[in-house]
Amino acid sequence: MEPPAAAPPPTAGISLRQLLMSLGEPLVELQAAPAGLDVEIRSVALLDPEDPPVAHPGELVLAIGARGRAAFPALRVAGRDGAAAVAVKLDAPGQAAALSETAAEAGVALLSVRSEARWEQVDALARAALDDAPPGRPGEGVEEGDLFSLAQTTAILTGGIVSIEDTANRVLAYSRSADQDEVDDLRRLSILGWHGPEGYLAKLREWGVFQRLRTSDDVINIDGDPELGIRRRLAVAIRSGDRQLGTIWVQEGSTPLTERSEQALLGAARVAALHLVRRRRELSADLTLTRTLSAGLLEGSTGPQPLASHLGLDAFRPAAVLGFSYGTAEATGPELTRAEVTNLISVHTAARHRAALVTEVDHRIYVLLPQLPRSIDIGALRSWGQDIADAARRHLGLSLRGSVGCIVPGLGEVPESRREADRILDAMVNVDVATTVAALPDIQAEVLVSEMLALLAARPDMRDPRLTAVVAHDSRHQGQLAESILAYLNSFGDVRAAAAQLHVHPNTLRYRIRRAEQLTGLDLSRPDQRLLAMLQLRLPPAT
Repeated sequence: MEPPAAAPPPTAGISLRQLLMSLGEPLVELQAAPAGLDVEIRSVALLDPEDPPVAHPGELVLAIGARGRAAFPALRVAGRDGAAAVAVKLDAPGQAAALSETAAEAGVALLSVRSEARWEQVDALARAALDDAPPGRPGEGVEEGDLFSLAQTTAILTGGIVSIEDTANRVLAYSRSADQDEVDDLRRLSILGWHGPEGYLAKLREWGVFQRLRTSDDVINIDGDPELGIRRRLAVAIRSGDRQLGTIWVQEGSTPLTERSEQALLGAARVAALHLVRRRRELSADLTLTRTLSAGLLEGSTGPQPLASHLGLDAFRPAAVLGFSYGTAEATGPELTRAEVTNLISVHTAARHRAALVTEVDHRIYVLLPQLPRSIDIGALRSWGQDIADAARRHLGLSLRGSVGCIVPGLGEVPESRREADRILDAMVNVDVATTVAALPDIQAEVLVSEMLALLAARPDMRDPRLTAVVAHDSRHQGQLAESILAYLNSFGDVRAAAAQLHVHPNTLRYRIRRAEQLTGLDLSRPDQRLLAMLQLRLPPAT
């Protein structure tokens, strides 16, 4: 029997009533509350179906992967361990009654999550509601402080429907709407964690809306699009000095926005800025220590025991490391920061593995996956990484490269998994790799070629001086001899194929090969010289 995960650190709580007031439609619906609506929620936990059921007092348990009747064990364990509520997805309408009866017997609240909602979005918004909880008893003074209440107040003042987002277009809070028919597809899909209609988003980019939000404090008026089912909107940036922290969007409902809606929106943006600045500054000592211990373990400078003791981890269960590096894709989205990329990776990995830890080391972002199920394989981890890369391109306009380190027996061998992840990322930078996310067996040859090139780059004495002379000749005379040799060799000596690749006549290529051999004494009929040329001529030009 494997030991349960350690309980999360205590935090300020909110009542179930306040959680429902914050989230509500279109994300969750209350099915049962045997202990009433004042039960305190202090933390959010993701229950993976492959992990043994476990809960802790005051938790909201998100039973991912356990639809309908498969959630019975989670409800019983949650009641036994004192959890506050369990959230599940229903397969069929008739399941709510049976699950509600089990929840009542267990003494735990039951929330149903809309089938099309993303679990990572439910997780992120529930944690945001908890992060906004002010000191004091659950639900006390909430109207004065949190983003959800600010969104509701702004909705009243503007007569519209409000969403507050960060700079990666993730919803942080939103107002409630009594009439769901007033909500258009863009708002509904954003709250559920899905991308809005691409045609409309393309128009926003074309109209320069995102650019204006990055550079201006003004309220932006955006026309609706009846064909796409999108209603009129106002938008304003949330700013701290020159830095954009997020955006407030106000969608017009069935009635026009109020006369002073723009003035109210400016005020709401300033209040939201104070709130987001405070949130950014309140990085707890516990989180700082966790990141320090994680980085030390990845680098091999700290053993496994400090991190295992701090988080209550089993140091002898399987572990692995995912690595990520990135470069911007098309400049279509908001301005990116490393924190936004880290947040996206954190949310996606947390939705799949409760104990995942995300850490930045040497300009790369690593996901440490401790306490993996013993049945997991590299293919599953590669799929996780690919989902993250796809989300980064879809939501952030980002080309993310990902690597999957080997699965190791325990935390003590984590540096080995990180080294393998780094080898893969290095190869993706140094040689042509077709895939965006890979494990070592996928690109073994590319990794080895990359490492040979790194050795040649670091050891000039290991290079053939004749090939060095070819590169030097090209540099002096703006020639293409080295490029021509490499194309010829990559085409296995097929002159016509290489010439087509270079867009030259085959006779021109033949001349260049002869010229290179005459200048340097190369003999490309010899296999050893061809092999060395294929490697050495792949080195980047000296700067």
